[in-house]
Amino acid sequence: QVQLVESGGGLVQPGGSLRLSCETSGFTFDYYTLAWFRQAPGMERKGVSCIVGSDGTSYCSDFVKDRFTISRDKAKSTVYLQMNNLRPEDSAVYYCGASWGLSFRYTPNEYRYWGQGTQVTVAS
Repeated sequence: QVQLVESGGGLVQPGGSLRLSCETSGFTFDYYTLAWFRQAPGMERKGVSCIVGSDGTSYCSDFVKDRFTISRDKAKSTVYLQMNNLRPEDSAVYYCGASWGLSFRYTPNEYRYWGQGTQVTVAS
């Protein structure tokens, strides 16, 4: 049974940091590209925030790339999102997704497996 379980969300002040984790099981971790998406209240789940391939190469979109870092730990089958200098507009539910193969994929419908999400709220 495939599972992706996100954790690490919470309430943080502007300028603060959080580290999200997504622990995976039930599929071959090395065969999948992993990514973090976010969904703000009343909005659709949009384009990817960050992606990491099985070889560790990564990509983050322009609106987060100077503040967020994605990484993966093969031994723990876990992907992380380090978020620094958080802004109120970063408030959203953050979802971890897994897509089979080595190619980077940038839209939610290209991801087969999803976690349940973790809430991040940035407010003073």
